[in-house]
Amino acid sequence: MNTLKSPNRILTKALFDGANHHYDKVLSVLKGVIVAVDNDISNHDVALDGLVVPGYVDLQVNGGGGLLFNANPSIDSLKKMMQAHSQFGTTAMLPTIITDNLKTMIRAADTISHAIKDNMLGILGIHFEGPHISITKKGAHSQEFIRSISEEEWKIFERKDIGHVLVTLAPEVLPIEDIKRLVSMGVHVCIGHSNATYEITNRAIEAGATGFTHLYNAMSAITGREAGVTGSALLNDHTQCGLIVDGHHVSVASCKLALKVKPVGGIFLVTDAMPPVGTQSTEFDFFDRIVTCHKGKLTSSTGELAGSTLDMATAVKNCHQLLNVSLSEAVRMASLYPLKFLQKANLPIEPSTLIAINKDASFVQLNQELNVVSTWIKGQCVFGSH
Repeated sequence: MNTLKSPNRILTKALFDGANHHYDKVLSVLKGVIVAVDNDISNHDVALDGLVVPGYVDLQVNGGGGLLFNANPSIDSLKKMMQAHSQFGTTAMLPTIITDNLKTMIRAADTISHAIKDNMLGILGIHFEGPHISITKKGAHSQEFIRSISEEEWKIFERKDIGHVLVTLAPEVLPIEDIKRLVSMGVHVCIGHSNATYEITNRAIEAGATGFTHLYNAMSAITGREAGVTGSALLNDHTQCGLIVDGHHVSVASCKLALKVKPVGGIFLVTDAMPPVGTQSTEFDFFDRIVTCHKGKLTSSTGELAGSTLDMATAVKNCHQLLNVSLSEAVRMASLYPLKFLQKANLPIEPSTLIAINKDASFVQLNQELNVVSTWIKGQCVFGSH
């Protein structure tokens, strides 16, 4: 990671701040925060060509840089994952623990605690995707670790030293009181890997669940007589859904349907990224299986779709180019909307500035092809040559 001293004044030739477009704006940065924005282009330390946009925020990151967080939930793994994903514009993430044993969950939580205490750039908290999920909709998750919430797990979820805690669960396998208890602790509850009915899913939302994990994937589908989890996700206007726009997980038409039905801000982009992101690797160990990559699609040796090789820059490009979403909205889906999910904001979400005075100086420089030229987190250039 490039740890060059942060320039004090950064000239942006073209800037999209999350709400509006600007030209020839200079950002003054002090201790990682934007303290002024002006038009004095003659006075700057660094000039950024192309388009500068808010940093991307990924709430579902299983791995990257050749590492699976489950396999080694350490500080070194976090650093390598952030380094890999920052190449593609990610400035903040929730490292994700897939269904696993209690020891791994505790170790991961301890690692996140240390990272936050040490002010590691980009770590917002942790996402526990399981283990309280449906066996029927487990996908690539290991059935042997699927279970109810134990007292030891309650102790993890109630911790206040691990940042934002997101838990993906199946409401049909847990008492509704468990969801209420999680919400009372401040946990972000997402429904996923679930075969619940529409009615049961709605009860979970009434209990405080606010989101859905990787919409359409590993959840009961809409049929003529039962709307299922998917129907509930689309019809509950105050909930938000993570969506994997990689061309493998969800069809273009289904993505467009979700965007048409949900209120503005109701869909945010996630990667569900696995170890190959940021590497040339085409194979990795996954619990007791091997996952291989073929034309960008990850498949386990037992036949399941197993995460993705998607990065946030590609997700934004796909959203813009394949789904015909405006670039401004695609950027918001990768930045503003996931942040608003963590803030438990009301929908629809109004455009708001993320690159502004008193905001963290976390942004991405894009070229004409929307590829990442440089990535900045709290005023530090963590990727690129500046």
